[in-house]
Amino acid sequence: MDSGKADGQAGQPREQPHSDNSSQQHVSTPTEQLPSFYSPRTQPVVTDHEGDHKLRSDLLNISSLAATANPPTSAPSSTHATTTGATTPSTEQPPPPSLLSPQFTPPSTPGIATPNSEQAPPRGVPVDSARGDNCSKKRPRLLETLPEVQCVVRARIPTVAGTEMFLHLYTNNVDAKEHLAIVFGPHIRSRSLDAPREGETEMDRMVRGAYTGRLFPGRTQSGMDVTGASSSSHTEESAATQQQQTQTQSAPLVRIHSECYTGETAWSARCDCGEQLDEAARLMSLPAQAQHGGIIIYLRQEGRGIGLGEKLKAYNLQDLGSDTVEANLLLRHPADARSYGLATAMLRDLGQDRVRLLTNNPDKIRAVEGPNREVRVVERVAMVPLSWKGKKGGGVPEPGGRGIEKMGHMLDMGGMPP
Repeated sequence: MDSGKADGQAGQPREQPHSDNSSQQHVSTPTEQLPSFYSPRTQPVVTDHEGDHKLRSDLLNISSLAATANPPTSAPSSTHATTTGATTPSTEQPPPPSLLSPQFTPPSTPGIATPNSEQAPPRGVPVDSARGDNCSKKRPRLLETLPEVQCVVRARIPTVAGTEMFLHLYTNNVDAKEHLAIVFGPHIRSRSLDAPREGETEMDRMVRGAYTGRLFPGRTQSGMDVTGASSSSHTEESAATQQQQTQTQSAPLVRIHSECYTGETAWSARCDCGEQLDEAARLMSLPAQAQHGGIIIYLRQEGRGIGLGEKLKAYNLQDLGSDTVEANLLLRHPADARSYGLATAMLRDLGQDRVRLLTNNPDKIRAVEGPNREVRVVERVAMVPLSWKGKKGGGVPEPGGRGIEKMGHMLDMGGMPP
């Protein structure tokens, strides 16, 4: 009690009532000696002559820990141990160090935002196929006229990444397959879908996706003025609107992607088609890319156009030592039997005549532009999946990239690990 009064006279804070019994001999376990709100620095154990291990009580005092963390510069030791284990400060001591304040606090929590470099739209290389700049020198074999395509239905697809896309389903007069256009950006619309059809109601239009804005329960109007106007006049008006939007908007980012069941669905490590599809969607979902929009033309031409059955045979030939090109030739197929006329026609139906093409294949540039350059590729953007950058594991093309080298792909090695 007397020592507590002396501390009060010296201008120090009065001890708490629960410490008034400190003058009595404290016989307790080491765990009871620890304050409930603080875990002190680990201290050595003192062993008495009887072999009992006891913690020094003076090392459990917060004031002594503060003095240890902030030692005086010129004065001698400011505390001394009493017979009861308490300390009596001789000079005013600073408060104990903070338990939560590190020396450096980051300006923001890491890992909750994408770096700014990833938010910028992907840079491209200017392309001019008329002069042969940054594209293939050879001219691909193209159809004389573009196929006829029609978008039969469109639906909004919310994604797990938090963005939205619009899935367009197309039919054509070339094959019996249904090809897809995955569109990022509500300003990109299909002319054939928006055109009115005979005998349909407003509900019919909304069900097949020919509406403006967003659908909601109880909506009864598509929002498109089709009453009292002929189909041709509406199509011309829609085309003029699309042309105006194309001029005001910069060229969208476009990826022509061929179906790959093994790489996208069956987790095959023989190719990176699934990763390229994911990377294309990621780039088109960036906030900085939203005003330009993006389109993934998904063509149903499995195995570079030879079909799934022949593709699996080619896999067996690869196990026997062939690469993709050699396997296709051994099966009496072209090295690449894909065609891009449908992609060109679908881009035109979506009102696009200038695009930034996401590809490493120089032959795709001329092939996508069409026989009369109906679509102009103004830039080529390199397709570099995240696994190539070492950011995640995934499919790896053939050892040594023999198939890629034979196809003459332009690979942007910048940013790829050595």
